[in-house]
Amino acid sequence: MSSADAPLYAWSLAAAAVALARREITAAALAEAQLARIAATDGAIDAWATLRAEHVRAAADRCDRAPTRGPLHGLGIGVKDIIATRALPTGLGSPAFAGRQSAADAVCVDRLVRAGGYVFGKTVTTELAFMQPAQTRNPWNSAHTPGGSSSGSAAAVAAGHVAGALGTQTNGSVIRPAAYCGVVGFKPTRGAIPFTGVTVFSETIDTLGTFTRSVGDAALLAAALTGQRAMMEDAERPPRLAFLARFPWTPVADDTREALAVAVARLRQGGAHVTEVALPADWDATRAVHRTITFAEAARNLAAIRQQAGARLSACLCAALDEGAAISPARYREALAQREELIAQFAPWLASCEAILAPAAPAGAPAGLDTTGDPSCCTLWSLLGVPALTLPIALDRAGLPLGLQLAARAGADARLLGVAAWCEAHLPFARPV
Repeated sequence: MSSADAPLYAWSLAAAAVALARREITAAALAEAQLARIAATDGAIDAWATLRAEHVRAAADRCDRAPTRGPLHGLGIGVKDIIATRALPTGLGSPAFAGRQSAADAVCVDRLVRAGGYVFGKTVTTELAFMQPAQTRNPWNSAHTPGGSSSGSAAAVAAGHVAGALGTQTNGSVIRPAAYCGVVGFKPTRGAIPFTGVTVFSETIDTLGTFTRSVGDAALLAAALTGQRAMMEDAERPPRLAFLARFPWTPVADDTREALAVAVARLRQGGAHVTEVALPADWDATRAVHRTITFAEAARNLAAIRQQAGARLSACLCAALDEGAAISPARYREALAQREELIAQFAPWLASCEAILAPAAPAGAPAGLDTTGDPSCCTLWSLLGVPALTLPIALDRAGLPLGLQLAARAGADARLLGVAAWCEAHLPFARPV
């Protein structure tokens, strides 16, 4: 179905951007279609922490009256509720900080506005972007989790509430919910999008990312947030890929394994050169290294917030912060050194390939809202700080989406997006309008 045939709320970010630039549609009309979609569907999803129709309409009207037009002109973007915004509160996913106002926008939000877009609303996050589940439900089946911690951003894009949203990832908080909700999640190279103005969990690992419904849309949104004119290389030939069928620290479900095998076969049929690989044995410590760094840094970074919140933080988060506080400086320094060793080894290991394929999650979204799922398929790429992206490729036996994850060397974001676009063209995925 082309954009012209689809309801306005279902248009891609890129198609809407072109139509807005040509004045074929107005920002106000797009916003009204999205608000109507939210009114019709969000009761079963609960993707929004703060959404004010009057704010959306005023922002869209300002866009329609603006004399200059940037690449995101007139596009409302969902923003995870740990990212500071002046116009809307930033509640951090905790009742302890409900209504909390920020004095300034985060740098990424400022760049969004400078590119002509606006903050549509604040999307639900798990508590302080950790593992305690929030209220959001999966748009494909409300009895299942949407993943976390960027729960609302993934669900809002999947449900057609907005064409793009921002999230953050410390372990699997962009890639996993994107895979569970059947959208494209993109985690750029660490630091590509400035983190200033975002609540920090782990300064060594935290990364801003995007949620869209296509790779082209991911490139459009990420380019504006990184300050680049363009962010996707054209894939002029079939890519050279490595295929990592599993990570040694987590099992992969049969549905996922079968979907990945079919996807790899289709890519090979399309001309891609795909070589199966396994991780070096000494990389098995990845998960422990990641946990040591993130928990130690979170205990330090969230100490003041924890003191302010008192007993209102969850037992889950408090246990992690207690564990982090007990990590010795020597053990923390050792983990940082191990991370540097892994980073040094990664580029030579992947030297013969442009990107590596792997599962985005061990399985489809788990049933129930008492977990956000297993982030282990994302841990290595988060620890290394390299770019990663997930494509929806199939449905599991329960009718829930499964994702194919691609990763590349640090700084190779444009090439990764180009490769992902090539793969996307060879792996069609049908989603409800």
